[in-house]
Amino acid sequence: MSKDFIVTPGALSTGGVPQQRRPGPTPMFQPPPPRPVVNPSLPFMSFDIGSASAPSSFSTPAFPGPAAYPSGSIGGGPSSFEDEPPLLEELGVNTRQIWRKTVSILVPFKLNPSLHEDADLSGPIIYVMAFGLFQLLAGKLHFGILLGWVTVASLFLYVVFNMLAGRDGDLDLYRCFSLVGYCMLPIVIFSAVALFLPQGGILMLSMGMVFALWSTRVCTRLLVELASGGDRHRGLIAYACWLIYTLFSLLVIF
Repeated sequence: MSKDFIVTPGALSTGGVPQQRRPGPTPMFQPPPPRPVVNPSLPFMSFDIGSASAPSSFSTPAFPGPAAYPSGSIGGGPSSFEDEPPLLEELGVNTRQIWRKTVSILVPFKLNPSLHEDADLSGPIIYVMAFGLFQLLAGKLHFGILLGWVTVASLFLYVVFNMLAGRDGDLDLYRCFSLVGYCMLPIVIFSAVALFLPQGGILMLSMGMVFALWSTRVCTRLLVELASGGDRHRGLIAYACWLIYTLFSLLVIF
């Protein structure tokens, strides 16, 4: 590192030894460095906010007028909601069909088997839930038992019918579930009536037998009419149905 030396007259008189010069104070404010020279060959873009036009992406879209659409073609129009089917029908629940099947079972001497050609499980599920609710009001929690017994009963009746009918039997399992569930309506009525009767009495036993025979008659006729091959074994099919619905009636009695 170099040091600056200055020779003063006093130094020469004292022996000729030069004295070291002390650096001055550093200025507090220094001037800014010079700006670099811009190359004129490079392109330069100026941004003028005031003169810039609005971008095209934020421009208001032009919608066609009402005359461009036919009546009822717009999704929010009132006529489109009128053409839509009910929500329950879209979910596969036909309330009118369930009501007609219910009325036909309530009048066993005027039973119409043609109403039960289209099998469904909406009505049986409603009946099982109602059955479980009446049992719950009686102090019995039987929801799981009812679902399990209906499943086992439908499988049992399906196997018995196809074994009796042989190759001529065309009863499928889905239809068997539907018929067993719909024909349980008299047992559901019995469970509602049993709320106002003494438990385990002779009246309860006699009413349970009557409602079990009601369900047996309806289920036997529907099976014979809707599935082929069961005319020759009507008595055995009725016996299987009677075992099933007697079991449900005993569940209500005890």
